[in-house]
Amino acid sequence: MAERAAVAPKGPAPTPATASCKFVEPETLFERIRQLQESIARRAFELFEGRGAQAGRELDDWFESEAELLHPVHLELTETDDALNMRAEVPGFKAKDLEVSVEPQRVIISGKRESNEQKKTAKAVYTEKCSNVILRVVNLPAEIEPAKTMATLKDGVLELQMPKAPKTKDIPVETKRV
Repeated sequence: MAERAAVAPKGPAPTPATASCKFVEPETLFERIRQLQESIARRAFELFEGRGAQAGRELDDWFESEAELLHPVHLELTETDDALNMRAEVPGFKAKDLEVSVEPQRVIISGKRESNEQKKTAKAVYTEKCSNVILRVVNLPAEIEPAKTMATLKDGVLELQMPKAPKTKDIPVETKRV
């Protein structure tokens, strides 16, 4: 069953019966981004030290730490004459785990889910882990109306329908010589 919510940039939160995910102010997400960046930097430094603190592979260390700490969010952004539509893959994330901020020219998707540790009954031969944190910032190719944006979360796919802002008309300005 899909959950749907209107995205409101300010004001009261949507009612729990209609909310698909938590929509937050950009400042809250920027603080979260700063904290994630610090975590990535700490892990990148650990990787740097682990290979003998030799310069030359700092970018590799950064990308490896990002891959360890952030779950990738694959997305598709399509455009029509009157709207932008985004489909973001967020498998395993529930509506309560996600925070979305919609601005006229940017969308920020952030989320954190709780991991369920299972009791080990046998010796693990091989284990893969996936990060429980996502963060994706998308700059939009056209200006949209955040207050009219609709979000739907269904089967691990977050869909955003974002109506474009009305185009402004160019008004010629006459100049007079004095």
